[in-house]
Amino acid sequence: MMKWLMKLNGAFLIAALLFSGLWPASAQAQFRKAGTTGYVFLEIPATARSSGMGETTVALTDEAAASLLTNPSLLAFSARGFHLYASSANYLADIQHQCAAFGFSLGTAGFLGISLNYMDFGKMTHTVNADPQNPGGSYLILGNYTADAYALGLTFSRKLTQSFAFGIKGKYVRERIDTYSSNNVLLDMGMVYQTRFRTFRLGGYIQNFGVDARYIGDSFKMPMIFRLGCAMEVWGNPRSADRLTLAVDALHPSDYSERLHVGAEWLLRGALLLRAGYKFNYDEEGFTAGAGFRQKWKQYDFTLDVGYTDFGRLGSVLRFGLAISANK
Repeated sequence: MMKWLMKLNGAFLIAALLFSGLWPASAQAQFRKAGTTGYVFLEIPATARSSGMGETTVALTDEAAASLLTNPSLLAFSARGFHLYASSANYLADIQHQCAAFGFSLGTAGFLGISLNYMDFGKMTHTVNADPQNPGGSYLILGNYTADAYALGLTFSRKLTQSFAFGIKGKYVRERIDTYSSNNVLLDMGMVYQTRFRTFRLGGYIQNFGVDARYIGDSFKMPMIFRLGCAMEVWGNPRSADRLTLAVDALHPSDYSERLHVGAEWLLRGALLLRAGYKFNYDEEGFTAGAGFRQKWKQYDFTLDVGYTDFGRLGSVLRFGLAISANK
């Protein structure tokens, strides 16, 4: 009994240390700072699993290549070999969002991965005022223009012990509207720790850390997010064919007040995955749900996922994902 309590207290102590390190004193501020940063496409969940679980993937150590789009430290818990992931979604307002990731083992040196997060805003009508002296008058249509954004990342992840891993991701980010563009280089830094209390895991993640960028002469801040998450199997373990996983993530974004995400995933017979989640302190987002199907063939693992996010008055978004792992 005493050993069990010591393990539990140790887990909560680590959680408290992570919380104090990732949660600045300014987290007590109640005002909202929406619209004060750029590159906001980086805040959108990039995987179908994350979308279905209420975006609670900071401490899920079975993410494989998808971790390159969530917490880079999680890649270190993958099996040796190579791992692929791709996702696609028809986002709000006919915006297309696609992501891809590839990770592979470097042996005892760790893991290396590359990832792409791409958003296509589509075509828009290019207009100008017919009479510059009358801004509210008629206008001329000059044709169409396009806009897009992408982040290209390179990740290194490694286990320092059997229970602790870190990951760092550098990414080149670019946004373009017609002939105008802005670019920057950002860092993501993450860690994950498997405690000795059952399967309780803790994860921390600093996302989009970088200096201000400029666009047509004006500077703007990065959409930096501090994430702290935990996950545990309340039934089974991460390697069980039947398990129930619960996860909680706390967020401190630089352009909004604090948020809380909760999620659950139920694996049945090693094949069927059912997910649900909820995101607190959002104007429109809230309930999420998802499902997946997992199949093994020889040394390959295949997982097909779908995630649903309810945006209230704005509608909903379906995101599809495919993961392939070739394990040695």
